[in-house]
Amino acid sequence: MGNFLAGKVVAITGAGRGIGRAVALGCAQAGAKVVVNDYGVSVDGSEPTSEIAAGVVKEIVAAGGEAVAVADDVSTMAGGQRIVDTALTEYGRIDGVVCVAGILRERMLFNMTEEEWDPVVATHLKGTFTVFRAASAVMRRQKSGTLIGFTSGNHQGSFSQANYAAAKGGIISLVRSAALGLHKYGVTANCVAPVARTRMSANVPTELKEIGDPEDVAALVVYLLSDHARSEEITGQVYTVAGPKIAVWAQPRELRAAYADGAWTPERIADCLPGSVGADPMPLLAQLRSTAE
Repeated sequence: MGNFLAGKVVAITGAGRGIGRAVALGCAQAGAKVVVNDYGVSVDGSEPTSEIAAGVVKEIVAAGGEAVAVADDVSTMAGGQRIVDTALTEYGRIDGVVCVAGILRERMLFNMTEEEWDPVVATHLKGTFTVFRAASAVMRRQKSGTLIGFTSGNHQGSFSQANYAAAKGGIISLVRSAALGLHKYGVTANCVAPVARTRMSANVPTELKEIGDPEDVAALVVYLLSDHARSEEITGQVYTVAGPKIAVWAQPRELRAAYADGAWTPERIADCLPGSVGADPMPLLAQLRSTAE
């Protein structure tokens, strides 16, 4: 075991497979005590089983680490609370939470049902909130801690995953809100947008030109959980990791503005907006257009 996270206790959701499993193993290898959460569902959200999380715990213990399994549903407030409570009961503290849990129910927007929308948003977005909510209350009191949410490049939009894209965009805003609200308590919050070979990436509708492995993502997460990142005051950031590439996303900001002399009317806007304010090109839309051509 290493010492990059020595003495820390980290809870990871969706840690039974793929990126979550790699993060759990990476944190344990770096010296952290790990709470491994996985509801044990398939990509479409079915077939829950507790054996998945228990299997990762066995791997960690076999390698000389310390870990405990929690098979709770993060989309419920009670589930998120139990994940944090398990860390407190077993190890006496919680230093970091990493919310990886997610499912897919892919459908074009005009065909998407409520039954396909709600579980995806509940697992990704609410599932991040429930764990953040429980952990931040403890971290506020102890004046330290790190919250890490998982987003996707699809937060820019997706032509066949509106539910997933909406949830991932919400997670970014949640992380930025957490960074602002918890800064004075010594708590940091950041977001990771991974591009890695997993069960979920196999369903991405476009070709991924830059892609890595779950272990690449785990390395970045371990760093963000560490005192090295805290000493650099890294918070409110969104990072992509895709194999050898790490990139930071821009913060939202206004690009251009125009001011009316008097009240705006549709006619004045028609005269002003296209030339003076304009639009910010949408990269994914440009890709679709080039593909169609």
